[in-house]
Amino acid sequence: MCHAIKMPDTILITELQNQLALMQAKLDGLEKDKISLQEDKVEMQSRIDHLLAELKLSKSQKYGKKSEKAPRGTFNEAEQHKTTEPPKHHKKGKQILAEHFEREEVEHTLTELTCQCCGEQLHQCGSEDSEQVKIIPAKVSVIKHKQFKYACRHCEHEQLASKIITAPKPKQPIPGSIASPEALSAVVTGKYCDALPLYRFVDILGRGGLELSRGTLANWCIKAGLLISPLVAAMQRHLLSEHSLCADETRTQVLDEGDNPSSNSYMWVYRSNEVSREPVVIYDYQAGRSRACAKEFLAGYQGYLQCDGYRVYDGIEGITPVGCWAHARRKYNDALKAESKNKGRAHKAISFISQLYKLETHAKNKQLSPQARYQLRQEKALPILMHFKAWLDEAEGKVTAGSYIGKAIKYTLNQWPKLMRYSEDGELGIDNNITERDIRPFTTGRKNWLFSKSVNGAQASAILYSIVMTCRANDINPYYYFVHLFKTLPNRDEGDDDFTDLMPWNVQLDFDYN
Repeated sequence: MCHAIKMPDTILITELQNQLALMQAKLDGLEKDKISLQEDKVEMQSRIDHLLAELKLSKSQKYGKKSEKAPRGTFNEAEQHKTTEPPKHHKKGKQILAEHFEREEVEHTLTELTCQCCGEQLHQCGSEDSEQVKIIPAKVSVIKHKQFKYACRHCEHEQLASKIITAPKPKQPIPGSIASPEALSAVVTGKYCDALPLYRFVDILGRGGLELSRGTLANWCIKAGLLISPLVAAMQRHLLSEHSLCADETRTQVLDEGDNPSSNSYMWVYRSNEVSREPVVIYDYQAGRSRACAKEFLAGYQGYLQCDGYRVYDGIEGITPVGCWAHARRKYNDALKAESKNKGRAHKAISFISQLYKLETHAKNKQLSPQARYQLRQEKALPILMHFKAWLDEAEGKVTAGSYIGKAIKYTLNQWPKLMRYSEDGELGIDNNITERDIRPFTTGRKNWLFSKSVNGAQASAILYSIVMTCRANDINPYYYFVHLFKTLPNRDEGDDDFTDLMPWNVQLDFDYN
């Protein structure tokens, strides 16, 4: 008879403990897998939410309402500007055409002067007058310079040789060229003021019977830039003597720039602040976007510099950076458009910023002096800023760092000392929008001509854009200013660097409208 072998109790207990430990390890592993899956789920959901937010923002930017509306293309321009009824603030009646326009009279008379009632002769008893505007595009004319020659009859008879003296003509902007000051002004105004590509200008002139190549017009622009460069250098010196400046930059492409023609260069823009009485706008072409570019242009400047928060402007000796509330507001607008959640925080932040802008609108409408604007900001804006800062500090820990609202709050807090700085001085603006408006014509033109062929062309563009935008800032017609410069500068001494009389706010322009 067989008897079962009994295992000792200690061995059984040990085996059970091992099995229990193995099961516990499996449970721990499953728990870790569960936690990892949950974390992955949260991360994946966060990524999905972020991608959906980006898609929503992209759709909003493409199809949504825009504060700055620009027509896409020109074929439907008439329909885009057509309205069913005129705005209430517009004056009724026909537009009165300015007196300086040349007028030609066209008389309309009756061919049959017999009265239909009685058969007697009709007599003239007045006229009914109306006016139409007549536009002649690309009117081309020729200036024929006739330099008379003079000789001495006494020398002709009494001397072995007789000297012939030719009457001089004024120095021309491009010696030996067919380009008159007016022609040169028309080309540079068309390209740099009206964003007209040179090949289109060639077509316009061709329809007027003048055949010029695009290369010829490009060469005119480069030489015009060289001629005006000393004046722009003087404008830069004037700009750097002002109390405060604004700055921005945008990409441009230069085909002959270095080894990589597709690389992006930059057009930097510096301008006087919005309250300056003698505003200057300077474009500065640079091959890069480093601190050295800004440092070189701003060498010797002491004062405030308002910009969009780009770090290269920080740490330059003598410069006190000022933030831009428009940039901060855009980030909250993006959060509002992009995210389904956290809209309450975006709305709240925008409401704070709107209160600040409401005070600036009041100051502008009342035409407050810088001192009065400073007092208004100290009394009304500072409490709003302090309340906003406290709200930001509290909200920072309650939002996802990578979300649009999280990025907006982080940007505002990082820029806070600079954003506060506008309240220190009544001559400072609340944002950098004035410079962005000055850089917009360049970005609009860039869509038409895409790139500059050479560095010389890009530098000439910077100089000519500087003149065009300074003219706009001073509310003068750039074409007539260019004509004045192209007639005056060739006759200035090369060593003369005093261009005070040629500054836009000093020059007296004779407008020859005919």
